[in-house]
Amino acid sequence: MSRGARGRATAPLPVRAGLNPTRLRLPDDGAWATVLDYLLHRFPDDAVRLREKVAGAEVLDAAGTPVTATSPLQPGGFVYLYRDPPTTEVRVPFEIEVLHRDENLLVVDKPHFLASTPRGVHVVESALVRLRRELDLPELSPVHRLDRLTAGVLVLTTRREVRGAYQGLFDRREVSKTYEAVAAHDPALALPRTVHSRIVKRRGVLTAQQVPGPANAETRVELVAVHGDRARYRLRPTTGRTHQLRVHLCSLGIPIVGDSFYPVVHDVPVDDYSSPLQLLARELSFTDPATGVRRTFTSRRRLALDPAPA
Repeated sequence: MSRGARGRATAPLPVRAGLNPTRLRLPDDGAWATVLDYLLHRFPDDAVRLREKVAGAEVLDAAGTPVTATSPLQPGGFVYLYRDPPTTEVRVPFEIEVLHRDENLLVVDKPHFLASTPRGVHVVESALVRLRRELDLPELSPVHRLDRLTAGVLVLTTRREVRGAYQGLFDRREVSKTYEAVAAHDPALALPRTVHSRIVKRRGVLTAQQVPGPANAETRVELVAVHGDRARYRLRPTTGRTHQLRVHLCSLGIPIVGDSFYPVVHDVPVDDYSSPLQLLARELSFTDPATGVRRTFTSRRRLALDPAPA
């Protein structure tokens, strides 16, 4: 079994219709006699489709062998199968702009409201799946992520064999990242400043929290321009914690305009595009590991910064 760039086994199924196969880890306790027994237990609402997939040899083990109705469960093993994309997923009505493309990289300007990768109810309507389908790039993979509600520069690799080199840049914090945000203006807030805190995002909880302990998140905050009671800020994070910029600005008393999570969670319908989060990944810069050339990519999108009413 070959290994991916980060040591993970390569899936025995190819990308299909822009979607990776799902990898499921089998339980360690061996309480189920067969793989199918376990799958039916774990996903009872999908029993009919699971039986169809097994019968059609669409469920494979890590060696690429089709799972049958009688295949014994190997504790701690893995199986791979394609998930069915939602039949009612509504298209996010914003387009992705390509900023750069070469043999290794695809750099795009992601719009607000479009997920970077398939997750939850956003499967086909993600930047990754759209781009794989539209550009016929089945090995396309993001080397970092932007929140669904954040717009701006997103870097993807076009070939599996170069993915690790570019992901390593982000892992080693060798990428310079500049964001812009629109938030309230507080004349009493001394800027520029660097915000340090410990941010924790727990599974199943929508928001991240700042907790006591050693800092694991750092953001440089600069004031760019003031328009009435709002201002434009330049944000330079040196770490990449979930919701880091949103949490840090909120902690300064200036939550980002359009933020439905901080300081209070508001229930916004998934198809409500009326108030985009005013946060933009404006620029990414790094030394290309393939060429040694310094590369800088800049978003062409704009944030809304209306002057205060007269």
